[in-house]
Amino acid sequence: MLNQILQGNGSSSAFFVPCHNYHRICELLLSSARSKLTVKGLQLHGYVLKSGLSLIPLVANNLINFYSKSQLPLDSRRAFEDNPTKSKTTWSSIISCFAQNELPWMSLEFLRKMLAGNLRPDDHILPSATKSCGILNRCDVGRSVHCLSMKNGYDATLFVGSSLVDMYAKCGEIVDARKMFDEMPQRNVVTYSGMIDGYAQMGEDEEAVWLFKEALFDDLAVNDYSFSCVISVCANSTLLELGRQIQGLCVKSSFNSSSYVGSSLVSLYSKCGVLEGAYQVFDETSIKNLGIWNAMLKACAQHSHTQKVMELFKRMKLSGVKPNFITFLNVLNACSHAGLVDEGKYYFDLMKEYRIEPTHKHYASLVDMLGRAGKLEEALKVITNMPIDPTESVWGALLTGCTIHKNTELAAFAADKVFELGPVSSGMHISLSNAYAADGRFEDAAKARKLLRDRGEKKETGLSWVEERNKVHTFAAGDRRHERSKEIYEKLVELGEEMEKAGYVADTSFVLREVDGDEKNQTIRYHSERLAIAFGLITFPADRPIRVMKNLRVCGDCHNAIKFMSVCTGRVIIVRDNNRFHRFEDGKCSCNDYW
Repeated sequence: MLNQILQGNGSSSAFFVPCHNYHRICELLLSSARSKLTVKGLQLHGYVLKSGLSLIPLVANNLINFYSKSQLPLDSRRAFEDNPTKSKTTWSSIISCFAQNELPWMSLEFLRKMLAGNLRPDDHILPSATKSCGILNRCDVGRSVHCLSMKNGYDATLFVGSSLVDMYAKCGEIVDARKMFDEMPQRNVVTYSGMIDGYAQMGEDEEAVWLFKEALFDDLAVNDYSFSCVISVCANSTLLELGRQIQGLCVKSSFNSSSYVGSSLVSLYSKCGVLEGAYQVFDETSIKNLGIWNAMLKACAQHSHTQKVMELFKRMKLSGVKPNFITFLNVLNACSHAGLVDEGKYYFDLMKEYRIEPTHKHYASLVDMLGRAGKLEEALKVITNMPIDPTESVWGALLTGCTIHKNTELAAFAADKVFELGPVSSGMHISLSNAYAADGRFEDAAKARKLLRDRGEKKETGLSWVEERNKVHTFAAGDRRHERSKEIYEKLVELGEEMEKAGYVADTSFVLREVDGDEKNQTIRYHSERLAIAFGLITFPADRPIRVMKNLRVCGDCHNAIKFMSVCTGRVIIVRDNNRFHRFEDGKCSCNDYW
């Protein structure tokens, strides 16, 4: 009897379910799925098989749903195949199961099988199919599903239309996503969230923020996913003040306890250089999912809180949250930034215990760690013995190490290996050019840059920016277009005199081109980050840290100069380059000069 089976598992409640009352079985399966009671669900399945109830389509549908919610998609497939009578709802359940459990190809394959059986998809099946296309980044298949929805008259429905917006956005087809969005007769929070997320992915942050405001003006009941998307936009644009205002809306809407919102807020504060804010959000989020753990680990890694990374990793394991490949990538990056080679090797090997196969990103981090530590031959050996083909990022990590330690011969070898892969990023040409220039080989450096020009590409312009009252002020080296440019340059001259008295001497070796000494001195004196800092000094109150964001790596002389700036001004200066954060205070940097 079912009641005896359930009591045998330690249940305090006794259930008696006659064979004819299959509705009660469905209720119990639904309850087991919601409560994550996998063992009881398995016992119920056993009772269903013994009683012959598995032939009833409604019971089969609930079995598929139970296994889907229990993250056992292959068992869902077994329950599907055991049912000889497959209704449209049965097909919908299995197609949705695969889409929800990271098996998008199987979701689309079962849609194909359904169509082959002359069954028409409905507005429950089509969203699962478009979701699978979005996961796979297969816009071509997604367009076919869109056509299918039009033929069946579902493209204008709210759920199908929203899923199509999300699919086009995830595939990077933002124009098609917006066209679909504008043509929808009715929109809900899912529609807006998909569009906002699409703009965020494409870097069109202003459009994303305006769309969120539009949703608020329309009195749309935005959810935690919507808040998470727009906070991520603020994080990517380092709009701290706007992000804080949206956090206030989250609190008013009672979404501040959501782990999705929490992970976005952790990233916001981290990317804006306010690590104490990230810690506070993390500690105040009561239910911590894997996303917020990974966000906090990444924040600590980028801010050189390496020991905190190790502590958080241990806490995460003790809390029962299983690390994934992103978790290990964050830990490896922390070890690389701190020069902890032995610890990095330990965590790299630990991935095997969790049955996580290292990706090219993990190998790139390991090579970067060894290269920065000067273990260039060992780094090359890792690349040689990789079970997967090394990518541009892996060879690029070796090239970075070679540049730091001025091994131009190995740098050229690494660059040659990258070029064998086919067209490469402009950054690779620049890295090789910088490696030659750092070694005084200016003719070879010029050839590397000429090769870049011949391809019709340009070196990315170095930019630095600061936020002031929701406005971003951007500077390039030697820039004089800012409205307060005169004050900025006067401040730099005044500060330069104080720095020289304190012992600062410009290191012009970081001007990687062949010019005379005076020009080198002038060139390095007005790098973009120095202009941004000077703007902060004449604009922000004395007790406010100056936070500067950069798109490129901070050069060695600027790094040294900012240490002197922090002493001469008594200010905390935080600089985020394209790799990590540097917190300058009292003449010291949080990276301990290892970056």
